[in-house]
Amino acid sequence: MPPTPDHAVQPGMTWLIFAMMTVVSWGLYGAFLHTGQMGMADPENGRYKAFLFVGIAYFLTAVLAPAGMLMARGAGWSMPTQGMLWSLIAGIVGAVGAFCVLLAFGAKGSPVVVMSIIFAGAPVVNAVYSMVAHPPKGGWGGVAWQFYLGIVLAATGGCLVSLYKPPPAPPKAAAHPAPPAVAPESPAAGAH
Repeated sequence: MPPTPDHAVQPGMTWLIFAMMTVVSWGLYGAFLHTGQMGMADPENGRYKAFLFVGIAYFLTAVLAPAGMLMARGAGWSMPTQGMLWSLIAGIVGAVGAFCVLLAFGAKGSPVVVMSIIFAGAPVVNAVYSMVAHPPKGGWGGVAWQFYLGIVLAATGGCLVSLYKPPPAPPKAAAHPAPPAVAPESPAAGAH
């Protein structure tokens, strides 16, 4: 049986595994980014220093890895201008979003709240943009009511998670030092 090109492979559940890996990665992104920002120990510029390392990670992951895959597959290096332009715009939009996460943290946004709003709102923006760019058959009136309910539920879920997040743990109390040991009074000290 001859090998089939990637685009002709029958759909299975592999896509779901990669989607769930993305959920986990992006779900941890905000928390790790906040930890990195705090770890810079620089209240004024820590967020920018952290983002610098995010950029280095993007270079390692998003430049070297696909370049290696393309070379390993023997792919050609000719790329249509439209594909390059839209891919560049996608990268800019993604990087702006990542930078805005840091700015939200810097403006005293809690990572739990910030990331909840982002992950509740992003699917709604994606769905609306996709419908505008590729209108559904029958127009907006032909969209099932469940779609609109999903938008309301996503917004409600993000709001509820933000409003009712668990309170932070109380700060750890400093260890109380043991009281100084009192030396027993010597018998000679009391006798006069």
